[in-house]
Amino acid sequence: MVVEAVSLEGDDMTTPTVSPIDLDTLLRELSGLDVITDTAQLAKLSLDYYHFSPVLQPLLSEKRGDVVVRPTSEAEVLRVAEVCVRQRVPLTVRGAGTGNYGQCIPLQGGVILDLTRMQTIKWIKPGMTRVEAGVKLAALDRQARETGWEIRMAPSTYRTSTVGGFIGGGSGGIGSVTYGQLRDRGNILACRVVTMEDQPRIIELRGDDVYKVAHAYGTNGIITELEIPLGPAYAWAETIVAFPEFMTAARFGQALSNSDGIIKKLVCICADPIPTYFAALRNSIPANAHCALVLVAECCLEPFAELVKSFGGTLCYQKSAQDASKGVTLVEYSWNHTTLHARSVDPSLTYLQTLFPPADTNLSLMEHMYHHFGDEVMMHLEFLRVNGQAVPAALQIVRFTTPDRLQAIIHYHEEQGALIFNPHTYILEDGGMKMVDVEQLRFKQQVDPYGLLNPGKMRAWLEQH
Repeated sequence: MVVEAVSLEGDDMTTPTVSPIDLDTLLRELSGLDVITDTAQLAKLSLDYYHFSPVLQPLLSEKRGDVVVRPTSEAEVLRVAEVCVRQRVPLTVRGAGTGNYGQCIPLQGGVILDLTRMQTIKWIKPGMTRVEAGVKLAALDRQARETGWEIRMAPSTYRTSTVGGFIGGGSGGIGSVTYGQLRDRGNILACRVVTMEDQPRIIELRGDDVYKVAHAYGTNGIITELEIPLGPAYAWAETIVAFPEFMTAARFGQALSNSDGIIKKLVCICADPIPTYFAALRNSIPANAHCALVLVAECCLEPFAELVKSFGGTLCYQKSAQDASKGVTLVEYSWNHTTLHARSVDPSLTYLQTLFPPADTNLSLMEHMYHHFGDEVMMHLEFLRVNGQAVPAALQIVRFTTPDRLQAIIHYHEEQGALIFNPHTYILEDGGMKMVDVEQLRFKQQVDPYGLLNPGKMRAWLEQH
């Protein structure tokens, strides 16, 4: 069987030529591995949560891989890499597929390498652990907590997300209010990577070298193992605090995030009407209230209550750490789960990712945006540490009308001095810092000379060819 796919040879990768993939030969060379060719499964394993973006929906909805391979060992990953290089077949690495902007969607077909069966926790030591890329964050956290430690940070999809997927496509999450983001030195200790050279190699990256492949969408290496730090495990109480005014809630979030003596893991602020989208919490949150969803160490509940009192907040929901482990968890109403709940009520909603200037300690720019856009851009804040300072990042929920209006909203934020991490593009550089990561490009040139890894996602590579 011969299928059409994009050739990665030639001088212009922005207008690639088309050449055939010999699917029969490919499958024969992959025999003995766990290979999926079923159409329904291919469709499922080719996509992620890109549909959060109405801009990406028409661009990515029909993209599919030709084959899914689920290796169980690094040796099998090496074998797949060798086959793909020999046949010049694109390869896209996938974890659980919980990303939101097409990081793991194959633009040019080929092999999808699903690493979710590589689930070995190699070891857990005080303050650190080493795992295979397919280990689920929740499973790792459970095992680490038995030793008195826990993962430092996780996305709201922690129940299903893999460590490799989080490192390869994520940036931060629950825990970032204390530990910053993945890109901060010390939050990733080592990455073991399989290359896509004529003779694929295994490379161990340590120290600052880990950032050659971290948050690169798998465009320049197949991460098979990771070493990450752990933090002390606390008994996390879950609380919701209601406020009559949004800016009071926002300033409470800032004050709590700045309170070094109060141990916390999550400070999430949701402006009204966002809490109305939280079906399981509606009976706990007063009508028309703006609220703070907080994970705080049980040993800090007394000073936390004093802070709530000083801001005139109402503690309307509280669960002990023991009870919080059962049923509804506030973690799954924060970060992009907030967007998920809102979209479950109104699928036309979308979102933005914004970082307000750290120098704006009075939150004046945020206040301006809150009043300027009103309910068109509903304010949702997640506090995190940036260079040692607590800063509000926003995952605003947007009432989408047209792509032009969405772009105008983005432009207005940037014009006023807010930094937009655009979730409506699948291009690596365009979504984040708007600049080329020279080290990531150089590493790709060394270890993926044919541009086979997740092609079409790295602007720097596209522009040099």
